[in-house]
Amino acid sequence: MFRLLLLASAFLATATAKPPNFLVILVDDLGYGDLACYGAEDMRTPRLDRLMEAGTRFDQFYANCTVCTPTRASLMTGRYPDLVGAPGVIRQDPPKNWGHFRPSGPTLPELLKTAGYHTALIGKWHLGYESPNLPNDRGFDFFHGFLGDMMNDYYTHLRGGVNWMRRNKETITAEGHATEVFTRWSIDYLTERSKEADKPFFLYLAYNAPHFPIQPPKEWEEKVLAREKGIDPARARNVAFVEHTDHEIGKVLDALVELKLSKDTIVVFTSDNGGSIPHAQRNLPLRGGKQEHWEGGIRVPTCVVWPDRIPAGKRSNTPGMTMDLLPTLCEIADVPVEHEIEGQSLAPVWLKGEAGDPDRIMIWVRREGGQHQGRAYYAIRRGKWKLLQNTPLEPMVMVDLEADPFEENPKPAHGKVAQQLTDSLVSHIQKAGAVPWQK
Repeated sequence: MFRLLLLASAFLATATAKPPNFLVILVDDLGYGDLACYGAEDMRTPRLDRLMEAGTRFDQFYANCTVCTPTRASLMTGRYPDLVGAPGVIRQDPPKNWGHFRPSGPTLPELLKTAGYHTALIGKWHLGYESPNLPNDRGFDFFHGFLGDMMNDYYTHLRGGVNWMRRNKETITAEGHATEVFTRWSIDYLTERSKEADKPFFLYLAYNAPHFPIQPPKEWEEKVLAREKGIDPARARNVAFVEHTDHEIGKVLDALVELKLSKDTIVVFTSDNGGSIPHAQRNLPLRGGKQEHWEGGIRVPTCVVWPDRIPAGKRSNTPGMTMDLLPTLCEIADVPVEHEIEGQSLAPVWLKGEAGDPDRIMIWVRREGGQHQGRAYYAIRRGKWKLLQNTPLEPMVMVDLEADPFEENPKPAHGKVAQQLTDSLVSHIQKAGAVPWQK
């Protein structure tokens, strides 16, 4: 009887234990080769290097798109972006806009709220400028950040002369470099949450940096120029920009420790797409960059940290995508996902060291105007095989990522495997074609 009481007590403690907090840090346009721990010899990124070592680093984690909006839509919904109205970049200028966010089910913050989470977004939203596509309409209890796609200046925070800074739905002005502003607001939020330690939180911290314009504080640029003799000035600005972002992220991580939140918080770090090569960002040793379906445009630096629960110092080759975060976080929080999604839970990979599905199908799409003429272009991967194009006006090519990991020798898309991938892609396109994204 005593043993049964102990077992019942243990079960009750487990059942009533508070689920972990979630801090998802999404940076903008961080190149796969633009952290010191990823091989950037001109970079000094001690805080992110330490974060990667503190948990499990995922070497085959992919953004859901080569550009901003679609990846963010996938994070919020667990779905491919063209299935939720966001195949391209949502912009404030209607003729240049290529999406209208339409979730097909509850968003990630809406799901977590059912388990008692307080939900917050600090930083960049980029999924809409008006209701019903404002953060507070889509599940966030608190929003303190920027609605737009990019800032024309990191100190004025304007885009096209418009101020898109908000506190919830109120237009606000902020002083200082945007990266520092978002850090300060995040620490303020964590401080408030520490006063309600019995209630879990989900903080989505989305920096604009290091998206162009490449605009580090002057003293950070001067430090890099003094240290890296002979460095190209454009590269120096980018190095300084990333190092400044690293420093600011470190402040948020320090706050977790100081507020005694770190042991109960899962930290996820990733990027929305690869680095922009014309802006001196690097994705080495991968080929290509932002806007391209070469690995450099879609594979992103990623790690997950949960002290004493997720192995430290481990590297995983399990394929993952941004859309996997919704089912993964929900599984860990014991929140059922009962509607259709394409994301796969990585919780068994994170927590149990399982291998995941190395042969899963992963699809990428982007639709854009300008030189792309409003047409979409695609990539699809299954196991080692990848079929891709980088504009809608060029033929697909085939890559064997085991034999040719840096995509140096793509082949014409012929043969049985190419046809199988094509058939899978066509099936997806038929499904996505039923979703109207225009207003």
